Amino acid sequence: MLAFSMEAYAYEDPALFNGFDVNGGSIAAADIYYNTEMRDDIPAIDAPHFLEGTARDGVIGLEERVLATKYNGVAKAYPIKILDLHQVVNDRFNGKPVAVTFCPLCGTGMVFAASIRGKDLTLGVSGLVYNNNMLLYDGGTGSLWSQIMMTAVTGPMKGEKLKSLLSHHTTWGDWLESHPDSLLLSSDTGYRFDYDADIYYDYRRLPAVTFPTVHQNLRIDAKNLVVGITLGEQALALPFDQLDTLDGPLRVSVGETEVDVQWNKTSSTAKVSDVEGNEIPNISIYWFAWVAFYPETELYNPQPQ
Repeated sequence: MLAFSMEAYAYEDPALFNGFDVNGGSIAAADIYYNTEMRDDIPAIDAPHFLEGTARDGVIGLEERVLATKYNGVAKAYPIKILDLHQVVNDRFNGKPVAVTFCPLCGTGMVFAASIRGKDLTLGVSGLVYNNNMLLYDGGTGSLWSQIMMTAVTGPMKGEKLKSLLSHHTTWGDWLESHPDSLLLSSDTGYRFDYDADIYYDYRRLPAVTFPTVHQNLRIDAKNLVVGITLGEQALALPFDQLDTLDGPLRVSVGETEVDVQWNKTSSTAKVSDVEGNEIPNISIYWFAWVAFYPETELYNPQPQ
């Protein structure tokens, strides 16, 4: 894994950015770092296979973590141990294109409707990161997309926004209980990977961050996991360890807007809704990554350590 920026090189040479042209991008080229030496070194899954019914039994433990979503009438779960090694699954839900994305360096699982202005997107892993967050690319135009920003930051698609779909970073047991008919992504991916080898074990347990970030804030430890919520220009982070102290639902404000948070301590999963009960997307994320993208974020911290 390489850890140097492009600042010392001529920005006009796209070969230095795994073949991507970053000229005129909405993020500074000097803040882009190599995560892998080539695009697609981390291969996306473009033809996923799923298990259903009894074929799912015993494939993963009930306590194992998944990124799960229900969209267009279909519920699916994607084991994190598979997403660690692929980071993108290009999928379809009853014909609707969907991109399932996971960035191990930030701990962020996000699911997007993979269509812009009527054109389907096929996303891949560029091998580049910004604020430690994966830069995706679309195969049609070669534009780079920031996962957390949900926005194309370079190329012909620059400025276009992805639509985030409701998803849950939870346990397989918790998801299965509420969605007993859910499909489960199979490890039959076409790649001979050992999906039981936790290659990010040390990264997750140690405090170090791999690459520099544009903004830092030490109000809490960098690798503290938080629930991140955005409404318009307002952002709020709720640390897992603070949520674990709750005895029931929590009402908090994101800017001027009140939302309700239901925290499942067993599965470390949040459900966030507006006061009318409509669910709002949220993400699980390391604090350092959240504050890098949302430096003005509020922090829920009623019991400072």
